[in-house]
Formats: sequence, C-alpha cells, structure tokens
Amino acid sequence: MSILGATGSIGESTLDLVEREPDRFAVEAVTAGSNAASLADIARRTGARLAVIADETKLDELKSLLAGTDCRAAAGEQALVEAASCADFVMAAIVGCAGLRPTMAAVEAGATVALANKEALVTAGALMTSAAIASGTTLLPVDSEHNAIFQCLAGNREEDVSRIILTASGGPFRTASAETIDNATPAEAIAHPNWSMGAKISVDSATLMNKGLELIEASYLFGLPSDRLDIVVHPQSVIHSMVEYIDGSVLAQLGSADMRIPIASALAWPQRMVTPAAKLDLASIGRLEFEEPDLERFPALALARQALEAGGAAAIVLNAANEIAVEQFLAGNIRFVDIAGCVRQALDEAEFDTPRSIGDVLEVDRVTRARTRAMMKASCA
Repeated sequence: MSILGATGSIGESTLDLVEREPDRFAVEAVTAGSNAASLADIARRTGARLAVIADETKLDELKSLLAGTDCRAAAGEQALVEAASCADFVMAAIVGCAGLRPTMAAVEAGATVALANKEALVTAGALMTSAAIASGTTLLPVDSEHNAIFQCLAGNREEDVSRIILTASGGPFRTASAETIDNATPAEAIAHPNWSMGAKISVDSATLMNKGLELIEASYLFGLPSDRLDIVVHPQSVIHSMVEYIDGSVLAQLGSADMRIPIASALAWPQRMVTPAAKLDLASIGRLEFEEPDLERFPALALARQALEAGGAAAIVLNAANEIAVEQFLAGNIRFVDIAGCVRQALDEAEFDTPRSIGDVLEVDRVTRARTRAMMKASCA
C-alpha cells in the first residue's frame, strides 16, 4: 500500500491501524507535504521503500534523515504521482487540490483507492469516476458519512435506493443566535462539539459548507442526483448517514466519533478488522435527535447544492472561493457571515467551460482563488 498524506490526521490514524497488524499490510510508499522529520520516522517504522516530500526544498533534509536505510527519498509532484502508482492499495489523504494529480494517477493505475481527499470528487468528480470505470478501480470512501452510506448500500441494488440521507452535527453554532453567529470569532468557529479536526475543516463544519461539499461527493460516489440527496442535523454524531429504500426501510450506520472506524472499513474491505475505537454505548447516550438544517442561518448548504445542480466548473469555484474566504476569516480579515457571501459572489461571477482534464480543474481553481482574493481586497479598500 501507499499512504499519501501520511503525516496528516487521516495518515496518522491509518498508520495506527496498519502498525497494529504489520503482517497484513506492506507499506510501499509514504508522502508528506513539508514535514521531513515525521515522514522519515514513518518510513523507518514501516519499512517503506519510497518517501516523497512535496516541498522540494526539504529533499536534502529527507535524504539525510533516511541515510543508511533502503528507503529512497524523492520530492515534487511527479514523485507524488510515482508514489500513488506503485501499490495496489492507496490511501489518498493529501489535503486540497495538491492531491488531485496523485489521486488520479492511482485511479488510472487501477489501484484500490481509499478516498480521503475531499477535493478529488468535489472538483473533479466526473473525471475521477470516469477514469475509475475505465481502469476498473474500486473507490472506497473514507469520510465517515460516505463510508456509512457505502456500508448501508452493501448487498442492495442501486435501483432499490430511494434517497441518501447525510447527517450533520450542526457544528458549534447549531443553536446560536443570529447575533452570536454575526460576531463569531475564529476560536469559537473551530471549537467543534464532537470531532477534533484542523482549523479549516472545523470552520467548514461551523458554516455547514463541509456538509455541502459532502453532498457533492455523495452525488459522484453513488451516482444520485441532487433531489435524491438529503441532509439532516443530528447533533450526537452517532448515526453517520442513512440510506432509504423504495420499500420504506432506512438503514443507518452507527459508531463512535473515531475516524479509525471508517478507515478500518476501507483497509479491510470487503472484510473487517479490529480497531481500538470506543464501543458504542447507546444507553449512556440516551437519545438521538434530528432536525432540519436552517438554510437562512447557514446558507453555505444551499450554495453547495446550487453548485452541484449547475454542474460544469461550479463546484470547483465553490471549493476554491470557500478556501480563500475561510483563510481570510481565520486571519481576522472578514467576518464569519461574510464567508458564504464571498462564495456566492464567486459563483455568480464565474464563467468557465466544463473541465476536460485535471489541468483544466487546477486552472479554474487557480483563477478562482486569485479572483476571490482580489474581490475581498477591493471590498476592504
């Protein structure tokens, strides 16, 4: 196997499981963005033959740290592509559009791809799924919601599915007043009630944009249109998602809030493996609550559905503009409620052809980021 993004949270959780069963998994390649020390440590621990650092300025440091081992050090995008193409199982966990080319390389090579890179399907869903069909690749979802759906679909026919129901925690502002949301600080926005995540994804959870991006992912992963995809707020985060069938049955996947559960599902598929995750104690939880998402207080959800239904390059614009807006919010340059406004303006002003290659996707992403930065700079002038 190859682990792309080995030093991130998904990579660390993957390694935790893999290193518990060393006879079951052989790690061929590991990659990281810029943390050469952690990458070298992982390569030594796993016996990987290839370690790739995306930041080419860190290559000499990585080579020095791996001196005396059988692990080859490499750097840059082409080396990431090599790492993605040299194994029959790839954990694709590189954050952002930096993971697009390596993930596509893994798909085109016919590897089984455990997909933890959200941007792969949000920005290049049609390209990625078409390539998977052509190469015979199996895409295994790692996001807890999509993995839950995948498990609920097992053994059932696509034509028997009525709808998919994604669950959302509601984030830290689920019950907050409009005034509280209007004055929300970065520290408040990243204080997720159930999950421990990075700052960017935590803000996305607070705006519910994260759930909107997952809506787009689900459409490409499971081949369902927008009108057969629903979202329900479930603050306990015990049910990770549900599938409703034409006979009225609804199947749900439940589990503790531990990413090692969906990762293990992908690693062991079509079997199961033991994890150290806490067992679910429903009696102590007591109750499970559900409510409709408030689209007026959290307009990002509606914007994501708009982008999905528009097709073409709209989801690329949505994702890129949101990343820049979140970046500016975390830097204290815009208000929390301005994030959705920036994304809406970017969507309204976007005029791009449907992308035909990963290069096209990356170009739309680049242009949108530049335009969004310029737009926010002008509004603050």
